[in-house]
Amino acid sequence: MGKKLLIVDDEPHIRLLLEQTLEELEDHDIEIFTATNGLEALETIQQEKPNLVFLDVMMPKMNGYDVCQKVKGDLGLKEIFIIMLTAKGQEFDRSRGKDVGADIYMTKPFDPDEILDKACKILEIET
Repeated sequence: MGKKLLIVDDEPHIRLLLEQTLEELEDHDIEIFTATNGLEALETIQQEKPNLVFLDVMMPKMNGYDVCQKVKGDLGLKEIFIIMLTAKGQEFDRSRGKDVGADIYMTKPFDPDEILDKACKILEIET
């Protein structure tokens, strides 16, 4: 049974960059989904139960912190690994990300190799 990965970002070029960075994972039976805002992300997470979510913080309809809190808290889906992506690197944001249950916190601009490397480790893919 394949694993699932969800990319959530309201900026099309960042979504595309992440998709292009991670598309080789599809060779390893990883299905990639995308969402453009927090509400869409929440729906996709509930339907697909992805193993890994790359989650933008600043988004319309529902921000990444709220999505993360709902997934890890209200829905109790603690097994879903969430990497929060944000343009902000301030300590306050990091601690808020940890408070809502984010597993890793990465700042933009990110290194595509690092994104792929983290995804492979989390999804247990040999590269």
